Amino acid sequence: MRSFLSPNDTDLTTDRLLLRVWTLDEADAVVAGTRSVHWAEDFPSEGDQVIAGLFGEHPAWLGEYGHRLVIERDSGLVVGSIGLFWPPGDGALEIGYGIVASRRGRGYAPEATRALTEFALTAPGVHTVFANVELANPPSIRVLEKAGFRRLSGDDETARYGASTPYPPSS
Repeated sequence: MRSFLSPNDTDLTTDRLLLRVWTLDEADAVVAGTRSVHWAEDFPSEGDQVIAGLFGEHPAWLGEYGHRLVIERDSGLVVGSIGLFWPPGDGALEIGYGIVASRRGRGYAPEATRALTEFALTAPGVHTVFANVELANPPSIRVLEKAGFRRLSGDDETARYGASTPYPPSS
């Protein structure tokens, strides 16, 4: 039997995190409000609940280039989620992320974003990963900047940040 942390072919491992593809059972538990012993006390967030509820309409989001749980390697607890909104459009793929409040400020979001972006840019036909962010959300902007994303466009309320091949950008 596979342990909760053991990686499979589609999992990504960073220094401190494991990014593991959601299972249908986990998505069902989030939607139903059932708790798992493998979750941080404040997981799932509202955003995780929304994403889990959309997997039925978007089955590709559970694939290799889809959504993943963010697992703290030291504790084995799920502390957030990150995902790619597959399929890409014109070579661009949107990314979204969220870390529960109890684990914010530790650099997990940029670490996970870098790892998933690097992986996403290996997908056939993908040359850009982007995120749309509200300007009223400076912490999310900092996550993207720390992950090597650059502002591509925007208006008075939102901005699009992106990363393209080659990635990570050279300094």
